[in-house]
Amino acid sequence: MRLIRDIHEEKHAAGKPCISFEFFPPRTPEGDAALMEKHIPELMELKPDYCSVTYGAGGSTRDKTADIVEEIQKKHGLTAMMHLTCVNATKDELLSVVGDAKARGIRNILALRGDPPSGGEFVATPGGFEFSYQLVEMLKSDGSLSIGTAGFPEGHIACTEGKEVDWERLARKIDCGADFVITQLFFDNEDYFRFRDHLTQNLGVTVPLIPGILPIISTGLIKRFTQLCGAKLPDLLVAELEKRAEDDEAVKEFGIEFATQQIAELLKNGAPGLHFYTLNKAHSTKRILGNLGLA
Repeated sequence: MRLIRDIHEEKHAAGKPCISFEFFPPRTPEGDAALMEKHIPELMELKPDYCSVTYGAGGSTRDKTADIVEEIQKKHGLTAMMHLTCVNATKDELLSVVGDAKARGIRNILALRGDPPSGGEFVATPGGFEFSYQLVEMLKSDGSLSIGTAGFPEGHIACTEGKEVDWERLARKIDCGADFVITQLFFDNEDYFRFRDHLTQNLGVTVPLIPGILPIISTGLIKRFTQLCGAKLPDLLVAELEKRAEDDEAVKEFGIEFATQQIAELLKNGAPGLHFYTLNKAHSTKRILGNLGLA
């Protein structure tokens, strides 16, 4: 299976954006069936460049994450990336996870510190890692993997020193071996542009910085997501959502239009690709890429 860093290089050379989708392991057999038999086949029609599968809080979906990545690669021939976190794992346990992933044909890993299952303060596991750069270093030492990591245009919610300090830490993490960055969701493109320009112009970062896009499908849901991750909802966006607050279908249609305009501006201003947080649904992502002529 291809390395994602090579996919990004190929798309950049061709002057085309790299398109990727993110899925999460469902909690029920019905969810498993819907994802694998309906939503992924629908999204495969869009010919994405790769996809990723999340890792539950505290590593709670470790085996299932690897199972889904392996099935996507075998069944659809699509390069898939496994998320991996430092939570509730020693270094030896993480090495075991990586060894199992490689045995399954998984060569791409998104290295994250991760969040504890309780949602409380992160505490490093004895014999494990406190910071994601340490996980990046471990993965880099393998020599056969492509490594992604996360970036936060508005700064990480846990970084009390400010977003520029957070961005400096991201730059050092890239120096440790990360090949590309996928950003947290955001709704004000100026946040992404400031993030990108600071990293590239002030900190010398050259790897792709891929915007993470979450199509809005519910007012309540997007408010919960942004509160959890520390992203902001611009006032004008909130006002538009409130107008449609009791009509999820109207919110979904507005979300498609908003994301279409947001992405058009990002691509016009040089974003190297798009990573869609699909929420295991196909409809909005298909519509948005269709609107942009990227389907």
